[in-house]
Amino acid sequence: MSIIRNIFNSRSTEKDGNFSFYIQDIIGFKPKNIKFYEVAFTHRSLGKTDSKGNAKNYERLEFLGDSMLSSVIAAYLFTEVPSGNEGYLTKMRSKVVSRKHLNELGKDLGLVSRLKTQIPTDQFGANVHGNLFEALVGAIYLDRGYEYCEKFIFSAVINPYVDIESLEGQVISYKSLLIEWFQKKKHKFKYEIYDDTGMEELRHFAVKLWVDNKVVAKARATSKKKAEEKVSKRAYFAFQEKIEQ
Repeated sequence: MSIIRNIFNSRSTEKDGNFSFYIQDIIGFKPKNIKFYEVAFTHRSLGKTDSKGNAKNYERLEFLGDSMLSSVIAAYLFTEVPSGNEGYLTKMRSKVVSRKHLNELGKDLGLVSRLKTQIPTDQFGANVHGNLFEALVGAIYLDRGYEYCEKFIFSAVINPYVDIESLEGQVISYKSLLIEWFQKKKHKFKYEIYDDTGMEELRHFAVKLWVDNKVVAKARATSKKKAEEKVSKRAYFAFQEKIEQ
């Protein structure tokens, strides 16, 4: 019986892991104060507070991490692209720290598997991965300072993913790109959005993009924002040759 218990305890320890070693494996150096990281993996649903009644969850660290990411990426681009003006550098930074990219980074690291929450993780949207990644960056800054925070951002973001030429060709928002081009070329345009639930349980939205009184593209998605971006992408390829002239 004791042998079975020891085997079970061994497996339990292996499954739960040592949180400090887990963090060290992800960030590449030993954390000094593990409490910062514990907060970074705590969801507000637990209702945790400190001795003064302040909330203890990853949301404030998420804000801090977002600022640190922007700062380090901005400094990197400023150095690497001396010919880039303010508008260019701002767009390039936005591409690096886009919500989609941060979500992919957090998902690749499997951060949600360590999230302490009362809500089943499969009920979270995709943004939870990016939120946790930002919170982790915030925790690193509080724990080890700017130098180590910069070191992690370079190893996790810049070195493996940031390529200036590739970034220049990426489109963050097809809608923003189209609107800018429509306004520049004096085209009249309108996004017509309406419910399109159909026979599906999940609510959908359909959208038509009108340009100069003609429908140039249609799309549908589970949110208005997604539907607008989807129809904009389809319209972009219809106007691509003219846009790139």
